[in-house]
Amino acid sequence: MLADKDRIFTNVYGFQPWTLLAARARGDWDNTKKLLEIGADTIIDRIKASGLRGRGGAGFPTGTKWGFMPKEPRPDRPNFLVINADESEPGSCKDREIIRHDPHKLIEGALVAGYAMRARAAYIYIRGEYIREAEVLFAAIAEAYDAGLIGKNACGSGYDFDVFCHRGAGAYICGEETAMLESLEGKKGQPRLKPPFPAGAGLYGCPTTVNNVESIAVVPTILHRGPEWFASFGAENNKGTKLFQISGHVNRPCVVEDAMSIPFRQLIDEHCGGIRGGWDNLLAVIPGGSSVPLVPAKDIMDCPMDFDGLKAVGSGLGTAAVIVMDKSTDIVRAISRISYFYKHESCGQCTPCREGTGWMWRVMERLRTGDADVSEIDTLYSVTKQVEGHTICALGDAAAWPIQGLIKHFRPEIERRIAEAQGGDLSPMQEAAE
Repeated sequence: MLADKDRIFTNVYGFQPWTLLAARARGDWDNTKKLLEIGADTIIDRIKASGLRGRGGAGFPTGTKWGFMPKEPRPDRPNFLVINADESEPGSCKDREIIRHDPHKLIEGALVAGYAMRARAAYIYIRGEYIREAEVLFAAIAEAYDAGLIGKNACGSGYDFDVFCHRGAGAYICGEETAMLESLEGKKGQPRLKPPFPAGAGLYGCPTTVNNVESIAVVPTILHRGPEWFASFGAENNKGTKLFQISGHVNRPCVVEDAMSIPFRQLIDEHCGGIRGGWDNLLAVIPGGSSVPLVPAKDIMDCPMDFDGLKAVGSGLGTAAVIVMDKSTDIVRAISRISYFYKHESCGQCTPCREGTGWMWRVMERLRTGDADVSEIDTLYSVTKQVEGHTICALGDAAAWPIQGLIKHFRPEIERRIAEAQGGDLSPMQEAAE
């Protein structure tokens, strides 16, 4: 288990106030001017050395992403930092805890990251449903302005940097970086074709980097303690600490910070008090939010919770939103419900997603009730492959992967339902499922 001295988010449960005074007592805004004085390129080099990868799902190396930004911005085309606080992925709630309990970590991180990228301002795009969280964030930004930490001559460094908070309107698609930029500009939230990439033409046509809340909030601590300290946690290519959000059928659901690559069983036993009804009662786990394929119990037990470990079992770390399902779960119904979510949240711009998500959900509902033919399972799988990888953004993939995971691991259960609905012999399929 991660030692308390190594935790970055020391107020994740809100036992202390979120205010600037309390944040400074926890070590935030500790001589931030000195951090900036090491230079923009040095900051980027140290973030690269730390091994930090994006915490929003894709896992792209953060320092490398920052390095794409122009080193000498034109006066008429300033650089911008956009922070993704939309967090609409089902099961994910870590950014919410950072914003409502530790907002100054995020604001200080925005200043340091913005300085490293020569950014003129940061825009924090917060999910519209986060009412109280947005109130805290607005108040924390005001505190930072009043204390001279951001704004003109931020922290006395001679660097001018503004932070703006923009509330979204409840669309899942605006969590995709280019759809977020469209929404920030006051347009309909729809993903853009790439190229051009945001680093070349992003917000208002200016060079822009979009980062997740957690990716930005950890930056000052990494620089204070050194990249070697951060890189001492986790397996190769999966460095650092991570906020895990564990929900579902565990004894104590929680948001907890631990080292990357911690084995799944250890994560659940140490922080959640084990699986409800014991480990023999575990059915499957969705390890990274609803958009990644589920992993059956036998494959996830000793799996390291990191990008590569979960990729090896056919899933992904995503946002580390761990959804645990025991044997009381109607697994087909659960995946059908996820299919409905993606059907509902599709922006409709791409034909495979607009038409495919609705079709896949309708077939899933018939498989749920058994009102289908066994051949339709293969047809459904074939359609998921036609949707996956054929859309502008990854929502098509997110809609396809949960269904692919279900068919791959729980096909006997789907067949059993169909046979049951048709009054067939269940015993061979029940044996196969077991």
